[in-house]
Amino acid sequence: MPPSTHLHTDRQRANSFGSAAARYDAYRPGYPDALIGDLLTPDTHRVLDVGAGTGIVSRQLSDHGCAVLAVEPDERMATVARSKGIAVEIATFEQWEPAERRFDLVTFAASFHWVDPAVALPKIAAILTPTGRLALLWNRLRATRPTDIDVDDVFGDYVNVEAMADRLGTDAVVGALTAAGFTSTIAEYPRTLHFSLAQWLELLFTYSTFITLEPAAADELRRRLTDRICDRELTLQGDSLAIVATPHRER
Repeated sequence: MPPSTHLHTDRQRANSFGSAAARYDAYRPGYPDALIGDLLTPDTHRVLDVGAGTGIVSRQLSDHGCAVLAVEPDERMATVARSKGIAVEIATFEQWEPAERRFDLVTFAASFHWVDPAVALPKIAAILTPTGRLALLWNRLRATRPTDIDVDDVFGDYVNVEAMADRLGTDAVVGALTAAGFTSTIAEYPRTLHFSLAQWLELLFTYSTFITLEPAAADELRRRLTDRICDRELTLQGDSLAIVATPHRER
């Protein structure tokens, strides 16, 4: 499920990703071609990718012919995105100035929970073209194999395991959209990915929960997970979630 939209108040975590920019870009999975294709209509030309990070989704949309502008608060993440040919403006979305620009699609890929929805949603409605849409995307993946591996007890010595799980849920996200005057549809795209132990550990440390650990604790956690999994390949299963929303428009 999507994480809590109240996470935007935790600025230590929100601002932590730049320190792991290269790892983030190398190991965070993009989104399925079918999902990207479903976001595109004949009217989709200008896209705003908010909290774009290293430009993973920006690049996917750009490769489909969209003119993408990224908004990203961290210069280190933006540097990676720019290396892919993505135009990036440095700002939080709350502070970003649209300058009368309008967009056919506004995307938040694993980033909507880092903005204040009370500020963001009215702003999004104001910058969408008459046929424009908002797309909130998340990858929801969990290690399922080897089946005898259970690492929550290890995680529990370093982080709040319950807080790593669903904090808000799709229903609450849709509820926030509805309250702001949006109509939403939900699409799920099943996925299965395979990672070596080393790759999975690198992926793990692209999430703010783990990036913000003290270095000694992070090193110890890596060692303990390595001992538990013993260099076996991991299978991650779940889906990619797309919540696509349109604002109510006066007729």
